[in-house]
Amino acid sequence: MSSFTSRWSHRSALALIVAVAGCSGEQPGQRAFVPAAGTQAPAARSVAERSWMSPDAKRKDLLYVSDENTNDVYVYSYPQLVLKGTLTGFNAPFGECVDKDGSVFIANDNASQILEYAHGGTSPVATLSDPGYYPRGCSLDPVTGNLAVANIVGSSLTQGNIAIYKGAKGSPSAYYSDPKVYNVYGCAYDVAGNLFVPGENQASSAFAFAELPHGAKKFTNISLDVPIRYAGGVQWDGKYVAIGDGYSNIYQFSIKGKRGTKVGDTVLNGYPRDAEFWIQGSNVVVPDSGRKRVDVFPYPGGGSPVSHIKGFSYPTGAVVSTAR
Repeated sequence: MSSFTSRWSHRSALALIVAVAGCSGEQPGQRAFVPAAGTQAPAARSVAERSWMSPDAKRKDLLYVSDENTNDVYVYSYPQLVLKGTLTGFNAPFGECVDKDGSVFIANDNASQILEYAHGGTSPVATLSDPGYYPRGCSLDPVTGNLAVANIVGSSLTQGNIAIYKGAKGSPSAYYSDPKVYNVYGCAYDVAGNLFVPGENQASSAFAFAELPHGAKKFTNISLDVPIRYAGGVQWDGKYVAIGDGYSNIYQFSIKGKRGTKVGDTVLNGYPRDAEFWIQGSNVVVPDSGRKRVDVFPYPGGGSPVSHIKGFSYPTGAVVSTAR
């Protein structure tokens, strides 16, 4: 089963999962931080509960973790991993990105929206509409300040694309699609404003990868010299394009023209599902939906996690916003 098919099958079972969880009797709230074994995510919150944030959150670097099943985004101090808040009211939150001011953008997938939160804030400061599409992830262009949003598919299961929001505001000013990247799984800008996009082709559900060069209106399809089995995350690490194979490693590639050459790899012990990972300095934060946890690994060294948070339902995205 392709990753695209399994994702939509998972969605169809969501109502049953929520109904069963509601009978467990477990109460929501913050669990104790246990440095040796990792911290625990709070239990799923009821609709009546509201977003909250610790008074000292704005003064700290913060890790935002989206959970597609609970429809919440949990906020932790970073790298301490102490729970500092919960943002509620989403409809399948997925990938996240952050701008130079520390504002966090969250793809609210089933609502066809991207919500912007100020660092440590509890309410959206902006809601960007993405009509007719399901946003999977996003990235901020360091050159123009534009926001790129990766739409996995359209509302009628039509081809996915990249939506561009000029100045990270308003409505999309342009859409870009590539017939060889039918299902779009994410996006990431490099320092020069080139946008890199992983996904799947329509015919075989095989991994596909493309670049939208800065200023261009057409994608360049890129052939990688290492096969990727499942489209995981993508991020510019400051020197190379880091691409996750969703069931194994994160690879570093040097991209030249239509070719991507592997220059390194980060082996993640335990083979977590590394969709929408986030590289922060010498570490990489990796949501693992299969094991319902979030791990922090050395980057690019990899190996075993140095810390983790457990107890999520279906963690799908992570981003670190630094205090200003």
